[in-house]
Amino acid sequence: MGSILGHLEPKLLWYHFEEICKYPRPSKKEEKIVGYVLSVAERLNLPVDRDKFGNILIRKPATPGYENRKTVTLQSHLDMVCEKNRDVVHDFENDPIQPYIDGDWVKARGTTLGADNGIGAAAALAVLESNELEHGPIEALFTLDEETGLTGASNLKKNWLKGDILINMDSEELMSLYIGCSGGRNTVATFKFKQEKTPKNYTAFEAKVEGLKGGHSGLEIHVGRGNALKILSRLLWNYIKENQLLLAKMEGGNKHNAIPREAFASVLIPKNDEKKFKKFVNDYNKIVKEEFATLEPDLKVSISKIQVPDKVVDSKTTKRLLNALYIVPHGVVKMSADIPGLVETSNNLAVLTTEGKTFRIVTSQRSSVASELKDITNVVAAVFELAGAELTFGDGYPGWKPDVNSEILGIFKSTFKRMYGREPEIKAIHAGLECGIIKEKYPNMDMISFGPTMFGVHSPDERLQISTVPEFWNQLVNVLKNIPVK
Repeated sequence: MGSILGHLEPKLLWYHFEEICKYPRPSKKEEKIVGYVLSVAERLNLPVDRDKFGNILIRKPATPGYENRKTVTLQSHLDMVCEKNRDVVHDFENDPIQPYIDGDWVKARGTTLGADNGIGAAAALAVLESNELEHGPIEALFTLDEETGLTGASNLKKNWLKGDILINMDSEELMSLYIGCSGGRNTVATFKFKQEKTPKNYTAFEAKVEGLKGGHSGLEIHVGRGNALKILSRLLWNYIKENQLLLAKMEGGNKHNAIPREAFASVLIPKNDEKKFKKFVNDYNKIVKEEFATLEPDLKVSISKIQVPDKVVDSKTTKRLLNALYIVPHGVVKMSADIPGLVETSNNLAVLTTEGKTFRIVTSQRSSVASELKDITNVVAAVFELAGAELTFGDGYPGWKPDVNSEILGIFKSTFKRMYGREPEIKAIHAGLECGIIKEKYPNMDMISFGPTMFGVHSPDERLQISTVPEFWNQLVNVLKNIPVK
């Protein structure tokens, strides 16, 4: 198959991005993309080092005359969020991503594109390969397993990186520079249930919530998009309050850091109530479609008949589960009073699975304030404890405190002003960047995050704006040329 993106500028960056798309790279299973990165280093005859976790560090010497400049660490992660539409056949462990061009956008066919953070990795590889740039000493850090808890960065060893400055290329808005991020933690609740024999004279349906946009549970949590699990649990909770309903299975969402786009439940209704249930669902569908008319035009709540299962969940656990799902918070908890437009604290009801005789619920808490992160985690825990669930907690990761006096921020701002004639927007991000973790291990390292414009990351709607990539590259090239003397 010929090149799809090869005619785009800058050619070297787009070449590496298209190559990256060919290599499967789910979190924790990045061996194929690792092989590609190592092959590039070998071809360029650049020294490579790997830590025990598998993170990769490639060093490139300064161009002549720049040897006394400060060392820059270019940082990106190699894994991607693997999301696809339900009707798409795609094996993320073996199949390549299929990028295509739609106007000013690069998209993928029915799956996430992986520009988060493939475009950052491609930029680092392009810097390593280019013989036309002027720069001081460079080291390119490629971390693993960022998307499932930033564990690659968490396992970085101390005194390994030599950089004075770290440029993280995992942001998604060209005209903005990021100097801070939230911390986060996951809370997992499990409900153990008893299976009971299905009574006679019941009809089985699959209740479905589909057509939602989903999106990044940090970057897009403030938009107000629908959460499929919340919409489905609201339907079932309201129906079971005054009617008979048995639950056999319930599931929705795929990733802790993505807003659930779809949710499904296998439910049983007395045969005599079939018409009443259909009307209830149809009426509810109209209600939520009207509520989300602007944000979720493709939202659909529907039911279809299925084979009656032999076993159902005991009614006590069904009610406890639906109570918890109905009342657990989802979305923005608090906005920042200091940075306009910044979400300070949020919760994402992310994933529900039925595994044997257990319901497993994954939630994701974020906050840029440590005490608030602890508080929203406690709130979520209290909801599930009251409902009788067992709880486990992830280790979490720290936030990254903004430094408005950062030297690299000043260099980016002056570069930006030369290029565009105006100041960039300086922001913090309501998402976990690896900068916070790396800063804990390397407290004296100066840091910034930037990138080209992307939308819909962590969902099959992910798209990368083509026209912003040359600008992203030119910013990077000009900043590297103007890194100060050590």
